[in-house]
Amino acid sequence: MNKKKIRLNILGLSYSQTQSGAYALVLAEEEGERRIPIIIGGVEAQSIAIKLEGLEPPRPLTHDLFLNFARAFHIELQEVVIYKLEEGIFYSELVCIKNNDTLRIDSRTSDAVALALRFNCPIFTYEEILSKAGIVLDFGDTKEPVPSGKPTTTKPSGNPLASKSLDELQVMLNEAVDAENYEKASEIRDEIKRREK
Repeated sequence: MNKKKIRLNILGLSYSQTQSGAYALVLAEEEGERRIPIIIGGVEAQSIAIKLEGLEPPRPLTHDLFLNFARAFHIELQEVVIYKLEEGIFYSELVCIKNNDTLRIDSRTSDAVALALRFNCPIFTYEEILSKAGIVLDFGDTKEPVPSGKPTTTKPSGNPLASKSLDELQVMLNEAVDAENYEKASEIRDEIKRREK
């Protein structure tokens, strides 16, 4: 495609208000105010959150396995492109390089974003998609998207972790990671970070 690509950053990841058990991944245009909310599944959200939070699972997750596999065969993920929006579904492709050849692989957007984080590559879309799906969120502040991927997360109220001490939370975090319960680990890590502010 010869259309101009627009770079996106990960703004945040939160529970979906519209679909039970799903999450909203919010991507923001790098040089603008529009946001693209994308509904993704829990497994993909967990994989994205783990990378954003800097957690190291004891065993590789599926997206980590893909990274290891690609590197073993000298395939590099150059970029992710969200190239189509049809009936509310975002279509993405992985643009890979192997032996100076460019390969394009169809991908779900949630998987593509999880891989972009692991390969440390950019995420792009086109103006047509931003025009259709982009929204401007006005919270009355000037908070900018975080290119490093540190998310702004929204958790339901009634936090059971609020009564725990920092030492207890750290023990719980270590246990959750060891048990490969990354969703719980992310919640505990969020609570620790809230208290450290």
